[in-house]
Amino acid sequence: MIGVGKIKQYTNVLDKPLSKGKQEVSLSAFAFLFSEIVQYNQTQVDNITELERRLEDAGYAVGARVLELLCHREKGNRRETRLLGILSFVHSTVWKVLFGKVADSLEKGTEHEDEYMISEKELLVNRFISIPKDMGTFNCGAFVAGIVRGVLDGAGFPAVVTAHFVPAEGQQRPRTTILIKFAEEVLRREARLG
Repeated sequence: MIGVGKIKQYTNVLDKPLSKGKQEVSLSAFAFLFSEIVQYNQTQVDNITELERRLEDAGYAVGARVLELLCHREKGNRRETRLLGILSFVHSTVWKVLFGKVADSLEKGTEHEDEYMISEKELLVNRFISIPKDMGTFNCGAFVAGIVRGVLDGAGFPAVVTAHFVPAEGQQRPRTTILIKFAEEVLRREARLG
């Protein structure tokens, strides 16, 4: 019989292929897990700077893995080689995969040639966090700064990446800005590429 396709019958539910479907994590599950990460690290340190560094280190490991995954899935194992290309990749593709949307803004620093900023009105990791007064300027955005640093380092764009709260007019909570300061070698390479 030509043109008649077979319909494969599965005898066991375990034999059925897994559906692709939406691959999202429950927001409440993420909030709970992230809260546990913060609380665990808080018991291991003596000051806020060390806590932010530990969160950044945890984020760095995530960023390195996210880069590998996205380069394999989205780009056919190719990586960005230009500064604006990698910044756009982080601002749009990485942000969308991690947070379900493109970052609010990507801007070049006005005072320094090597600085760029990714701003987010309400960063997911800060959304459900209430910071006690004794912790002062503690910013869970250090985790996201670590993710960005992991992506950039893995792609060959070493940078110092930090998270900062920036007051926003007419808003109760400040916006979070991820400040990216590229290493001198990145700027020299970019200048050579023209």
